[in-house]
Amino acid sequence: MKYYLLALLCILFGGCYYDVEEELYPSLDCATEGVTYSATVVPLLQDNCYACHDAEANFGGVTLEGYDRLQTYVNNGELLGAIRHTPGFSPMPNNAPQLPGCEIEKIVVWVEAGAPNN
Repeated sequence: MKYYLLALLCILFGGCYYDVEEELYPSLDCATEGVTYSATVVPLLQDNCYACHDAEANFGGVTLEGYDRLQTYVNNGELLGAIRHTPGFSPMPNNAPQLPGCEIEKIVVWVEAGAPNN
């Protein structure tokens, strides 16, 4: 009788498990087709970077506002290194969580396409 009760309790407690589907299987709906500087990259930078790195704030001597200024950080690898939190780079945004993977992927796609001014 004890073994049946123990087995029943194990089955009951083992069946009481809850997973959040979105955490187990994150959405793969990251549309990276048609990524452009003006329509994709600039809004992401405005929302996440310009508060500290526009021409006026210029924290750390880093200005990302404007295509020509941004190219400096694209070409030397600092843009992707910072947003990916790559060792050896200052992780950005500073004192904030890493950007969502989809937003990072959009910037990566743009950089890998040659970072066109489009």
